[in-house]
Amino acid sequence: MEKSIKHFIENINHVLYMESMEDYEREELVTTLTLVVIEGDRLYGANVGDSRIYLNRKGVCAQLSNDHSMDEEGMENVLTSAMGLEESVSPYYFENNLLSGDQILLCSDGLYNELSQDEISDSMKMGASFLVKKASKKHNDDLPDDTTAVVIEIKELDPRGKLKQLDLIVKEHYKVGEEVDGYKLLKPLIQNNRTWLCEKRGLQYVIKFVPYEAVDDVVMLDMFVKEVWMAKRLKAGFFPKAVVPKKRTHRYYIMPFIEGVSLKVFTQKKPLSVDMSVELSVFLLKMSQFLIRLDLVHGDIKPENIIVTERKGKLVFKMVDFGSITEAYSNVTRAGTPSYLAPERFKQAPINEQTELYAIGVTLYEVLTQKYPFGEIEPFQTPSFEKKIKEPTKLNPKIPKWLESVILRALDPDTDNRYHNYSEMQYEITNPTKVKPYFDKSTSFVERHEKMVYKVGFISMLILNLVQLFWF
Repeated sequence: MEKSIKHFIENINHVLYMESMEDYEREELVTTLTLVVIEGDRLYGANVGDSRIYLNRKGVCAQLSNDHSMDEEGMENVLTSAMGLEESVSPYYFENNLLSGDQILLCSDGLYNELSQDEISDSMKMGASFLVKKASKKHNDDLPDDTTAVVIEIKELDPRGKLKQLDLIVKEHYKVGEEVDGYKLLKPLIQNNRTWLCEKRGLQYVIKFVPYEAVDDVVMLDMFVKEVWMAKRLKAGFFPKAVVPKKRTHRYYIMPFIEGVSLKVFTQKKPLSVDMSVELSVFLLKMSQFLIRLDLVHGDIKPENIIVTERKGKLVFKMVDFGSITEAYSNVTRAGTPSYLAPERFKQAPINEQTELYAIGVTLYEVLTQKYPFGEIEPFQTPSFEKKIKEPTKLNPKIPKWLESVILRALDPDTDNRYHNYSEMQYEITNPTKVKPYFDKSTSFVERHEKMVYKVGFISMLILNLVQLFWF
């Protein structure tokens, strides 16, 4: 965290300094900076110049930042360091623990020069605007200096921090018949032996253990804790209900066992029907809309992660993977399955609605044709998306043209031509008569406007024939 914050500050400082030299040939773009990052129960902060950071805990206010100003009497307003003042900068960095109810104030010297630390402490709970107005009243609303403030209140600590700190058993191997907190392990469901079918009191569940490597790998532990937190948080019919037993002794979480098969297995022998494909697309789009309302994206939409099960005599879908769910725009890596990654993901673009729409498009293309639109892509391969996708209707004549247009638009490598949001694609899926024909960028003008060309040609020939009749 310290390295990231300092690197961030150094980059901003470099931009300000170089622009000053280029535009003014002197240090002109100069400013102070305060910055805080909150992660779990930790506060990370840094400052450059004399803007300050205060922590108010249970009425006791403490300055966490360090003023970069001269100590001599009468020279207190002269800065010894500021952003853009020199080619390089050395910020003051600090770390501190956090408690629920803590308040953090970031402010310029225009505020703390007018209000004492006790006044700041007493008024912080009223918010930043109140603090600035209180300072302004001392000068009849004509403050002599820029006065800015930001107040952050810690309502509650991130539950992921508590989950991470629990002292739980992590075993390298589990075996058939073993009992973990009353759950009897029946058989592993995945080759890595970390996901098991288990039984308790006559009911079957799925138990997912943390990877053993998380014992020494902090990043892997963070990822599993995030997965558990996401699983608990996502209470919707699209997903199985996840539970974290309060008295667990091992690091795992529990889900109900869903009787069914993966969509990948379900479509191995024959393609999915058109009706079920439409139902699948609506399911995936509604699930994605549910996630985006929480600023989340799934990150690994594919047939292997979708279970086909039966409910009241009807086939329905369930999304069973929580491990890839993440914040929208947060991931700029190739995390996910290569064949379902949008072209821009291979160029470090962040994961967002459009990249998820592409994954939905690949999934629909695959279950209807049993092929990948651009062929199977291997890990670490950098594929080309220049070739034209083979129309789904040539691989499966049962696909209606309107559905083909929807799928191809979701798969367009050009993000300007692809659907921009889930609701746009859902509208066309549920309103087939409103779907406009899709044309690849290589499609000629004649092919794009075939009816119009024939109509113009017919009218032109008619006019030409009439002219000939007139003259002869």
